[in-house]
Amino acid sequence: MFRHDGKVVLVTGASRGIGKATALDCASRGAVVWVTSRDGAECEKVAEEIRKAGGQAFARACDVTEYAAVERLVREIVDAHGRLDALVNNAGAIEPIAYVWDADPEEWARSITVNLVGVYNGCRAVLPHFMEAGGGVIVNVSSGAAHRPKEGWSAYCAGKAGVAMLTRSIALEAGPLGVRVYGLQPGVVDTRMQELIRRSGINEVSRLRRDQLADPSEPAHLISWLITEEAADLAGQELTIRDADLRARAGLASYTGA
Repeated sequence: MFRHDGKVVLVTGASRGIGKATALDCASRGAVVWVTSRDGAECEKVAEEIRKAGGQAFARACDVTEYAAVERLVREIVDAHGRLDALVNNAGAIEPIAYVWDADPEEWARSITVNLVGVYNGCRAVLPHFMEAGGGVIVNVSSGAAHRPKEGWSAYCAGKAGVAMLTRSIALEAGPLGVRVYGLQPGVVDTRMQELIRRSGINEVSRLRRDQLADPSEPAHLISWLITEEAADLAGQELTIRDADLRARAGLASYTGA
């Protein structure tokens, strides 16, 4: 069983879903976890759940679209612990779910800001600390939509495709300086995002039954494992939770989701 003793991990979009599950997983393995999203009150509930289980956690409200706020948070973490070992860029948004000609331009641009610029902001804020420390890990939560377009998801697909290229760019530039970065496609997971997708009825993903969706603990386990040195040889890659060899290495059973 892998451990994170002594490590400090920042998880964005951690008030629910995959982010929350990742925070819980990392904390259960000994990491000090910083839980953040725009909803500070919900983040505090997650942090309190971790503390009640015997773990260490701190909660802060932070909008990843505001670089100054992300930078302040990273500085606070480094000042508090003298280190930051890993960033999990999980914050994201599926809306607007609409055909290109129907989508509101401002909502479309907002999606790109959250899903792509927000990830860049997190990476930009942690990279100087990682390089000064001689290493660090970034896990960018990606999507199959980065590589396969879906009707009604043009903004989400474009944003995630940008994240996939950003992951490769960081690997090229910062990999030689000790930074490990990964993109992870988490599969179709039972989250609030899937509730919004089901309501839209706009493509085949919206017609999946809830019992066909994976539990958030599955991608959380894999994200947590990627933080370990055991995953070092996979750095720079866009990975998928459906990969049988990857799941076996991380200690997960065969994939059964949609």
